[in-house]
Amino acid sequence: MASVTSLSDSVHQRLAAALSAALPQAGSADPLLRRSDRADFQANGILALAKKEKANPRELATQVVDRVESGEVIKDVEVSGPGFLNITITDRAITENLAARWADDTGRLGVPQAGQPGTTVIDYAQPNVAKEMHVGHLRSAVIGDSVMRLLEFTGESVVRRHHIGDWGTQFGMLIQYLEEHPHELDHREGEDLQKSGEAAMSNLDRLYKTARKLFDSDEEFKTRARRRVVDLQAGDPGTLATWQKFVDESKIYFFSVFEKLDMEIRDADIVGESGYNDMLAETCRLLEESGVAVRSEGALCVFFDDIKGPDGNPVPLIVQKSDGGYGYAATDLSAIRDRVFGIKANTLLYVVDARQSLHFKMVFETARRAGWLNDDVEAVQLAFGTVLGKDGKPFKTREGETVRLVDLLDEAIDRASAVVREKAQDLSEEEIAERGTQVGVGAVKYADLSTSANRDYKFDLDQMVSLNGDTSVYLQYAYARIQSILRKAGEARPAAHPELELHEAERALGLHADAFAATVAEAAAEYAPHKLTAYLYQLASLFTTFYDKCPVIKPEPPKDIAENRLFLCDVTARTLHQGMDLLGIRTPERL
Repeated sequence: MASVTSLSDSVHQRLAAALSAALPQAGSADPLLRRSDRADFQANGILALAKKEKANPRELATQVVDRVESGEVIKDVEVSGPGFLNITITDRAITENLAARWADDTGRLGVPQAGQPGTTVIDYAQPNVAKEMHVGHLRSAVIGDSVMRLLEFTGESVVRRHHIGDWGTQFGMLIQYLEEHPHELDHREGEDLQKSGEAAMSNLDRLYKTARKLFDSDEEFKTRARRRVVDLQAGDPGTLATWQKFVDESKIYFFSVFEKLDMEIRDADIVGESGYNDMLAETCRLLEESGVAVRSEGALCVFFDDIKGPDGNPVPLIVQKSDGGYGYAATDLSAIRDRVFGIKANTLLYVVDARQSLHFKMVFETARRAGWLNDDVEAVQLAFGTVLGKDGKPFKTREGETVRLVDLLDEAIDRASAVVREKAQDLSEEEIAERGTQVGVGAVKYADLSTSANRDYKFDLDQMVSLNGDTSVYLQYAYARIQSILRKAGEARPAAHPELELHEAERALGLHADAFAATVAEAAAEYAPHKLTAYLYQLASLFTTFYDKCPVIKPEPPKDIAENRLFLCDVTARTLHQGMDLLGIRTPERL
């Protein structure tokens, strides 16, 4: 199935052709088309063009109107104000365009794929080995998953990377303790994933606390633990084997949390800090030999003219410490080399907390100076803000602890299950539990994604699971409601009737449904899932207005009108379903 040209593109092409005919010397001018509340579309590009060509804008607008090809798509064009054009589309064009999207048997609703897709490596969902995932891990995972889906849907080749924290001096203490207490991480056989995940975290947490206590109180153990760090960095096989146990145990836990978040994390995509160990020495050598990095007080540093500390002295990026150890910078720079020269990526996208912005600015600039990033490879940090409590402060428990991600999801699922139970008419307890999970997890994801990533947002579960307002629950209920309408339609079947005149509410819904492709393209290009959530919320709102004003089943309209309205219902449902899928949110058929 070929992609469907959107109505706005069709109008744009016709206006651009009329502009070129009216002003041949201007070349291909942009009519600057947008949706309008005065007509279906408004074009205001003539004002700037007239100014540039020293022409009267209203006269130029009139000349363009005379040359616009109207008929099948454009019904009417009128000049407004100083030279705006108000354009009305034919009802037939709206219905035929949606019918073409509806007929797309690939399920893509006629959304085109990028003409020249590239390769993007997206670095997101980066938990730490042997540590609990908390609310701070939520945004990287949820935003990254949606951006990955958007990019793949538009045809980009996407390589996922989960850069987990699995290396460093803290492992000396853990490995040494496990060597001396070898059964601390043992599991019962036959546990399911969720139970195994909880057991894994409980084991790791207990082991970490006990090892820490011993490390702080026993000097001999501390000495043995520090020696173990040296063994780990030297690649001692026995030490590495014990280290691997921590990584494997942590993965059991990670997978259980990501399963709860309804996210697919593949083992092959988890390439932690340890994955770049073999490259660190060469990364440092290349930087030093090229003069990008210099030795300062024994450490290998990169300096920047515009980055200074409070004392006015330059703040360097430390690639190698004076004791020979490597920091995050060496690992991140090695990862860039791997992604550019190994994976051959065009775009490196990092979904990382805004508080890391200075670090990544320095890392990207260093990679540019070294020639690893150039005009053909772009590195972008998709920086996200903080999750706040209702009080507007960083989200903590009453005891002042960081909120565990699992607890947060469980509470959302409980709240959502109560909402589903209250509304459910013919659902079994098992179905209520399943829908409650889909609604609860969807509510958490949507609240995160509907805020522009770089802004902080308040975590308010009462608001998130509300049936009113801009929430995923509102969208899920709109989808389930349409499915119910389609089930109740009896003999009537959805069918497009382009010959029919459309009600104002039908036109508004149809024009908005047609804008899905443009919205997806924009959200993918700008790494902005919040633009898709805003679009879907408006779609559900327009559907509500349409359903209130245009009877679909009762009172029963004439057969052709009923079929056309069912067709509009079905197009809306498919658009909601596909759009929510790109956000990583389920749309239950019944609620």
